[in-house]
Amino acid sequence: MAKVTNTYDEKSIQVLEGLEAVRKRPGMYIGSTDVRGLHHLVWEIVDNSIDEALAGHATEIDVVLEKNGSVTVSDNGRGVPTGMHSTGKSAAEVIFSILHAGGKFGDGGYKTSGGLHGVGSSVVNALSSKFKVTIYRDKKIHELEFENGGKLKTPLTEIGNTYKTGTTVNFLPDTKIFPIVKFNFSTISERLKESAFLNSGLKITLTDATTEKKIAYMFENGLNEFIKDLTEEFTPITDTIKIEGTSAKIEVEIALKYTEDYNETILGFANNVKTGDGGSHITGFKSGLVRAMNDYAKNSKILKDKDPRLDSNDLREGLTAIVTVKVPENLIQYEGQTKSKLGTIEAKGATESITFSHMNFWLQENKVQATKIIEKALIARKARDEARKARQAIRDAKGKSNSNRTLLGKLTPAQGRRREINELYLVEGDSAGGSAKSGRDRSFQAILPLRGKVINSEKTKLVDLMKNEEINIIINAIGAGVGSDFDVADANYGKVIIMTDADTDGAHIQTLLLTFFFRYMKELILSKHVFLALPPLYKLTYSDKSMQYVWDEIELANIAKTAKKKFEIQRYKGLGEMNADQLWETTMDPSKRKLILVSIEDALAAENAFKVLMGDDVEKRKDWIDMNVKFTLEDEQKITINDQESKSQQQEEGQ
Repeated sequence: MAKVTNTYDEKSIQVLEGLEAVRKRPGMYIGSTDVRGLHHLVWEIVDNSIDEALAGHATEIDVVLEKNGSVTVSDNGRGVPTGMHSTGKSAAEVIFSILHAGGKFGDGGYKTSGGLHGVGSSVVNALSSKFKVTIYRDKKIHELEFENGGKLKTPLTEIGNTYKTGTTVNFLPDTKIFPIVKFNFSTISERLKESAFLNSGLKITLTDATTEKKIAYMFENGLNEFIKDLTEEFTPITDTIKIEGTSAKIEVEIALKYTEDYNETILGFANNVKTGDGGSHITGFKSGLVRAMNDYAKNSKILKDKDPRLDSNDLREGLTAIVTVKVPENLIQYEGQTKSKLGTIEAKGATESITFSHMNFWLQENKVQATKIIEKALIARKARDEARKARQAIRDAKGKSNSNRTLLGKLTPAQGRRREINELYLVEGDSAGGSAKSGRDRSFQAILPLRGKVINSEKTKLVDLMKNEEINIIINAIGAGVGSDFDVADANYGKVIIMTDADTDGAHIQTLLLTFFFRYMKELILSKHVFLALPPLYKLTYSDKSMQYVWDEIELANIAKTAKKKFEIQRYKGLGEMNADQLWETTMDPSKRKLILVSIEDALAAENAFKVLMGDDVEKRKDWIDMNVKFTLEDEQKITINDQESKSQQQEEGQ
């Protein structure tokens, strides 16, 4: 890493504004105060250390999840400046307690950076009950402490001598801001692994002080190893293609590879920060890639003159790509404070032109691999055309009572026509389906019983999925198409609710259905239309003949301790054991039921999760489930695909 020679000291720190607003509206700065926002605090402090690595001054970063719930992040960079600032405070105090104060605004401290432009560390301080900084710089050790949302507890104090350099930050999130303060090892591990991939030679270590679990990452050939990690389970069609270049002062580095997989994975990073919602650099990459591919297909006569150009979606089937750009501070623009989408217009032109010129050359030099890509795209186009025909058939069938008899024979439709409130229950088995049909509110609830287990869409091409009766029925019932032709605006239901037994088979069916939705109706999940029904595990019948339903072991144990009447316990082994009234009262009545909202916060984490869960590696699947999926003693599963993990977020309706 080349050293930046510009001076970084107390004179580099510029103050632009002050901190209470962060506590009043934390969502404006970290997106939310849920699990995702909680982990965002870690990213902000780690990003500051990575900025030191980008500037060529840090080679190691250590992250520790402490026993008391706090997090410690250490680096061996230059150390935060400790001299006095023009405000009369130490430069360190200014950096960590005043918004828009830092060395990332001008030409002083950093050429590029990934932090929140001087608000990152101060925002973390504002949202923490304890915040301590230890600085190793100029052969001195200094400490600085804050408490209760950024209030100064101990001003910068010299406490010793040292030959090391760097900064250590320890923070404890404030429980007044975050309802749950519990960091997830695998979530942080995945993020740190990405950062190590993006910074060749940088060593990043994560330790859980409670379990003593420790993992370290360092990669000498970053992006190539990143691609290898993402594609190791698939048969390659091409070698890893490396693209590098600079345009408009923006450095572009891209690695991509085609495999026989049917899905697309494109990850974007700007100044080392993942842009989960894409942005201008991803748009430019896609445009340059598709233009080069179509030009090659036409020039090599794989596509005839009369043939239409290949669609972007078809050309990206089986593509895994990492697009990373380094944008100068005076050009960097994000859409949203949490940096999830790059808005720098210049990045589009840079990535498009560099991708187009490099791919043009590569395609000419690797004709065998290039032809395989085009042939795969042609097969994808055929599948997409079939999907479009299926969607048109759905539209044509609407209003025709004699059409689509297979669907009509299974689906019990809702009588109401308001799509936004209508609900589709996908129910395991005919027995439970019969109870659901009888117990439902027919004005807005539709029932679709499913026989057996759904086909594994992780291992099946779309063209073959379309031949599967169960999948076709689901596609037809939802009515919004499938794959690249899916349009959530056409969905017939505001909620699609998966209702299965609370056992291992039910959990497997849930996962198979979620895999299909993730692969071919992702917008349905992203738009918060997919839920898991949560049926009770027990029915308690008291001595006075009154009844009570219980959803989990903890609730049952609490009742056993406090109940003043004797009761008998019935354990429900399946939905089919409930009569229609019971199923309505416990699992379908919006005023009483409990639903689990399925959401995707991190596409790469979800991608990896489904590859593991639905793949052939049994040991890897067991390890993933042990780390990410919580089962009660009675096998009650609660899954939500969340920020780099699968977790549960229970949503109680009717409130």
